[in-house]
Amino acid sequence: MKLLLISNSTNAGEGYLEYPKKQIAEFLAKSKVKKVMFVPYAAVTFSYDKYLEKVQSRFFEFGIEVDSVHLYGEPSKAISQAQAIIVGGGNTFHLVKYMQRYRLIDAIRAKVLKGVPYIGWSAGSNVACPTMCTTNDMPIVQPRTLKTLNLIPFQINPHYLDEHPDGHAGETREQRILEYIAANPKVYVAGLREGCMFLVENRKMKLIGSRNVRLFKYGNDPKELKPNADFSFLLNL
Repeated sequence: MKLLLISNSTNAGEGYLEYPKKQIAEFLAKSKVKKVMFVPYAAVTFSYDKYLEKVQSRFFEFGIEVDSVHLYGEPSKAISQAQAIIVGGGNTFHLVKYMQRYRLIDAIRAKVLKGVPYIGWSAGSNVACPTMCTTNDMPIVQPRTLKTLNLIPFQINPHYLDEHPDGHAGETREQRILEYIAANPKVYVAGLREGCMFLVENRKMKLIGSRNVRLFKYGNDPKELKPNADFSFLLNL
């Protein structure tokens, strides 16, 4: 498989997909991709057309044409023709509901397992996991199931934050993940901080970015793994 799983689309003070654009361009160039198929269903407060235009504007900079499944009467057939697949961020519940409705889960998984490159950011990275259970999003709609693409055997929590704002008495992100692993003790969760991404190629995985990943497993203290660490063991769980 060829996966680029990005924590977030935008760093504070930067343009949309500014910080990961070099990695996106290099990732697609390796497979000589000239056109990608976009899945925009995480958008809720703006149209799929607007989302497509936003992504097209950035990908145009490195010579990549962007098409979108929402322009097709049968989105799953559009996926079957894709040179590469990109899944954008937004609301994960909304994304998964419509991926299921249009039969994209099996269609995308089949293509990616055959070597078609996959890029996701935020919700698009979350759905590469076995389930969407480690999303940060509010359940504004109800998918049929929480199961997702299962391209990797561990969970990602995108936008992972260490901070606990002053005056906030609610759970931290870490506390919520500790609840998840208590209920799912066999599952690893990678807290992927903003400005970072996982690159998966040839059964190897590495972290790109300047920040650590916080790794959670039931029965163990959370562990900080640096960018130069070997993350490939997470693919062999």
